[in-house]
Amino acid sequence: YITEDLKVLENKILGANERLAVLERQLFDDLLHKISAELPRIQKTASGVARLDVLTALAEVAVKNGYTKPVVDEGDELIIEEGRHPVIEQMLKGALFVPNDTVLDCGDNRMLIITGPNMAGKSTYMRQVALIVIMAQCGSFVPAKSAHIGVCDQVFTRVGASDDLAAGQSTFMVEMSEVAEILKNATAKSLLILDEIGRGTSTFDGMAIARAVLEYVADKRTLGAKTLFATHYHELSELETLLDGVKNYNIAVKKRGDDITFLRKIVPGGADDSYGIEVAKLAGLPASVIRRAKAVLKEIETAAPVPGPAGPAPQVEDQLSLGAVAGIAVVERLRKLSPDTLSPIEALGLLYELCKQAKEG
Repeated sequence: YITEDLKVLENKILGANERLAVLERQLFDDLLHKISAELPRIQKTASGVARLDVLTALAEVAVKNGYTKPVVDEGDELIIEEGRHPVIEQMLKGALFVPNDTVLDCGDNRMLIITGPNMAGKSTYMRQVALIVIMAQCGSFVPAKSAHIGVCDQVFTRVGASDDLAAGQSTFMVEMSEVAEILKNATAKSLLILDEIGRGTSTFDGMAIARAVLEYVADKRTLGAKTLFATHYHELSELETLLDGVKNYNIAVKKRGDDITFLRKIVPGGADDSYGIEVAKLAGLPASVIRRAKAVLKEIETAAPVPGPAGPAPQVEDQLSLGAVAGIAVVERLRKLSPDTLSPIEALGLLYELCKQAKEG
């Protein structure tokens, strides 16, 4: 049984979804047409709101955290008084962040060689300088008592250790690739942050690479860029007297017996020790390992044999001449040597010892 009214109602119900889709599309197209007609106004408004959002956020952070207005000009000076790391200072709950000064320019203070133990704050100090420069040049106040920022065209960093197994690149290969890119693209107006260049290979290779990079960057004829150069190769500290524009700084440490306290303050001069064993103790290495490390370090520094872990060290046979330089003892030491496991101070001590034995032979 059917009537005309039921047939009309059936058509309306069955076609409702289709008519709904058509109407929705028509309304959406009309909206797009109206919006497109006002597109320049909308984009301008969105840009203004975004700019206002960024400036408001920067202003809020500056007021809340005590930032100061930097002086930014076209000069080459980078002078920061009592600079702080904007992130780490907020993470130190219940502790004060120790501020540090920075003086860099393209003249007498082109490169700062920074030495000191791990965990003392070398990387934090260098990163805060880079962040302050970036913040100042993007229009923000900066975490410092005062700051005079000469505009840098680029900020280059080589910080941390990582590998790229998928690309078949070791940690050292990644490090060298990044250094190569820096040396290729940096200019005298750039800021370079170089953290422990050469640590991914053997001691002597690493020291040689680090020194070569340092000399290249410091020389005005090749680059002459403002640079912070952190290293555990204390031998590089001598470059202050050999290269123009190179200054030594270190992170102050207070030592009482076998205990050390990191003062987090950067001071002029090179570090007198790496305090590696003390840092290992703080990290929780077993007391027996710490004692053995101290004995080995004493052997290397004084060239005086100490008993091995299983008893007294074997006696070396009487030395015989080898060419005009070395003897059997030197050859045996070299055969057992693994250069990749030596720290800079171990390698230097061993080198002195071998030279002494070779001369006696």
